[in-house]
Amino acid sequence: SPPPTGAAAMASNVTNKTDPRSLNSRVFIGNLNTLVVKKSDVEAIFSKYGKIVGCSVHKGFAFVQYVNERNARAAVAGEDGRMIAGQVL
Repeated sequence: SPPPTGAAAMASNVTNKTDPRSLNSRVFIGNLNTLVVKKSDVEAIFSKYGKIVGCSVHKGFAFVQYVNERNARAAVAGEDGRMIAGQVL
């Protein structure tokens, strides 16, 4: 069967590639209430800025890996200072 598309497609967990292009298109999300906010929530919030190829959620923070740096910069500009689950990013 074909892979899922759109909101049903979950990004991989890989957000630790060290090549310059990957580093520049990765977003760190700090002060994240990970008791409430899950990977699917992070992807839903940040997918409006571009295609997410990787997303990893850790205790209190997450990383989102975009296809390109333009998407990552747009996400930072759009979400910095946003309140999610009672905590300001």
